[in-house]
Amino acid sequence: MTTQTTTQVNGVNVDQLVTTVNAIQQNSDLARFQFRAHNEWIGGGHSRTSIQSFYGAGQEDASRNRPFLLEGDEPPVLLGGNAGANAVEAVLHALASCLAVGFIYNAAAQGIHVESLNFDLEGDLDLRAFLGLSEEVRPGYEGIRITYRVKSDAPREKIVELCDYVQKTSPVLDIIRNPVPVTVTLIGS
Repeated sequence: MTTQTTTQVNGVNVDQLVTTVNAIQQNSDLARFQFRAHNEWIGGGHSRTSIQSFYGAGQEDASRNRPFLLEGDEPPVLLGGNAGANAVEAVLHALASCLAVGFIYNAAAQGIHVESLNFDLEGDLDLRAFLGLSEEVRPGYEGIRITYRVKSDAPREKIVELCDYVQKTSPVLDIIRNPVPVTVTLIGS
């Protein structure tokens, strides 16, 4: 009887990661994904986003038995009820989450063991554009600062190299740094 063991690094199945990369190298259509979200306004500044289905790896995904629910709201100073993080805070979460998975997966692929990884993010925003008080400031973040903290068995120069690589390949960082075409359609009145 033969037993097959999988290589786990940082909680990542490296064998499966390599298999996935090889499959995409053989068939680039497998790399095409479409993610979806549905949002409903609850009241005041509060809304709820439901995320469940997506298309990827050549098929509709059916792995999620129920949707992920994300609450969005504003703090009281912005007339909300604190039912969830506000939208610009959710952007910081999305960026940190993307950088974390990119770092951990790439570290695992290189055999780098990570004991701990955390990020602190700060984004500066001027509300005058959002409130319609100025066309001279942008409504989004003016700047975002990210601080990494990594505890690993790898030398610092390898960690710096990995951080640089992850910044070049992060989908969310790319979305923030580069304009993305957005189509908006109103249905109904």
